[in-house]
Amino acid sequence: MKAKDSKIFLEALDELEREKGIKKESVLEAVELALLAAYKKNYGEDENVEVVMDRKSGDIKVFAEKKVVESKDLVDPNQEIPLEDALNIKKRIKLGDSIKIEINCEEFRRNAIQNAKQIVIQKVREAEREYIYEKFKEKENDILTGIIRRIDERRNIFIEFFGIELMLTPAEQSQTDLYRVGDRIKVFLVSVEKTNKFPKIIISRRHEGLLRKLFELEIPEISSGMIEIKSLAREAGSRAKVAVYSDIPNLDIVGACVGQKGIRIKNIVNELNGEKIDIVIWKEEIKDFVSAVLSPADVESVEILEDGTAKVLVKPSQLSLAIGKNGQNARLAARLTGMRVDIKVLDSEEEI
Repeated sequence: MKAKDSKIFLEALDELEREKGIKKESVLEAVELALLAAYKKNYGEDENVEVVMDRKSGDIKVFAEKKVVESKDLVDPNQEIPLEDALNIKKRIKLGDSIKIEINCEEFRRNAIQNAKQIVIQKVREAEREYIYEKFKEKENDILTGIIRRIDERRNIFIEFFGIELMLTPAEQSQTDLYRVGDRIKVFLVSVEKTNKFPKIIISRRHEGLLRKLFELEIPEISSGMIEIKSLAREAGSRAKVAVYSDIPNLDIVGACVGQKGIRIKNIVNELNGEKIDIVIWKEEIKDFVSAVLSPADVESVEILEDGTAKVLVKPSQLSLAIGKNGQNARLAARLTGMRVDIKVLDSEEEI
């Protein structure tokens, strides 16, 4: 390696350490190990050699470590050196000692800089992957705010967070969202997993976690623990139901969630582009809870069957409200309660 190239190489490592936090020493150690493997591949595995890069000059040297023996005892020239030859290198040496001898291999040293560059590139990629993983892993199951940078022909939305672009796929988009390049947008970070390449990071606008986190952001009583979200169910872009509870006497739970003049719930609805949200008081008695979550319908009775079905009876005038458009109200109620909800019309005889 030429002196100029060596200096540039070391300066580049200094810059990497400053800008990306990649330890210079760890890179140099990796370079030495890789160069050693390259040397053995080209010059033989039998030699007991060491490749050293000078930390100040960047000069690369190869040393062979050999045991000092009598000439007549020499068996393996790759591992041993006669005493008389060793004395020419180091005056104070004796039989049985080990000695490091510099190997003159100019061709290998000339090619070493290219090998070293490849190793550094690999190290940088590994460090960047680790940085991205750690940066997003600490935000898992939380809301991220980013800027839309581009939209491709497949409707994938590329959003920038911390200078890194993540992709919001069509499967994770809400049907009422409008996406424009340059807009700021909130997403829910679903999961972060390590892979052999770029970390697998899933972000979503339709995940129920987004709704839960928006409630925590907008309603201090929830973030402080005064009010608890017991369960929620959501059909993104259309409607959601949120079951809330508090053990604090006389606390207006629904009022706290809605906010003065409806400002809190309005902020959440606006963020979700008009998604309707029903707030339901959680009931410990499952019959009462099922009845409550079918709001705005008035329920006559609820029977819990052994197979986990909630048999619900309503008057004919309430049937469409209980089921909802395309069965949505019943579906959300089932997900919110964890029950199979079977809605029937109360016949005239039962009504009497």
